[in-house]
Formats: sequence, structure tokens, C-alpha cells
Amino acid sequence: MRRRRRNSGDDDAAIDMTPMLDIVFIMLIFFIVTATFLDERAIDLTQPPPPPPDQENKSEPKPAITIYVNEQSFCAVDGRSTECSDVPVAVEGLLSDKPGASIILRIHETARHGVLVSLKDVFDEKNMSPKIEIVRT
Repeated sequence: MRRRRRNSGDDDAAIDMTPMLDIVFIMLIFFIVTATFLDERAIDLTQPPPPPPDQENKSEPKPAITIYVNEQSFCAVDGRSTECSDVPVAVEGLLSDKPGASIILRIHETARHGVLVSLKDVFDEKNMSPKIEIVRT
């Protein structure tokens, strides 16, 4: 008598994936719990409300230094064309002439926002707080 070997080609090795999924979910929960999220501050672009019409300002207005960034992202300080990287130096020079002057940063709505952010960062580092105005055409 001959013995026949049975070759079954349908032997599928079944791997139990449950322990691996448990580990993946435990790691996911661990990373979510231990993650630190950044607290990013946004630039406040809201304009203050206009003063009531019956209230007149009888005191002398404070001097102001106006920085204008046009639609091609070119800068001007009090009407003089200035490189955007030199704006803080120009403002400091004008502040020595006009102590206590307020700084007004007027930027065109189509100008690159990187210019606004870099100028705002420099002014924040120097503890100057410019008023930001968006100019619409």
C-alpha cells in the first residue's frame, strides 16, 4: 500500500492582529495625552469704534508717526520712502524728535502679510505698540 501525502496549498497562516492593534491604540493615546499644543497669538486687526459725535477732543492731539506699506510691499515712513528692513531705525529716529508719538502702521490689503508680521514683531520686541490699519481700495 502506498501512502499518499496530502499537499494542501490552502494553508493560510493566520496571524492574530489584535495585540498589535492594542499596542497601536495605547501608543496613540499616549502621544495625544503627552502632546503640547502651541499657544499662538494672532494680530488684532480690529479697529476701535469711532468717538461719539457729541464728544469733541479739546486737547491737542498726540503727534503720530505713520508707516505706510503699499500694494507692492514698499514702505514709507512719514512720506519718505524707506526700505522695509530700515523702518524700525527710521521710527526710532523720529521718536527722538517726537517723544511720546503714537505709531500708525497702515498697510494695503494686497501687500504681502510677511511685511506686516515682520514689522509687528520688531515693534513688539522694542516695546512699541503700533496701531494697525488695513487700507482698502
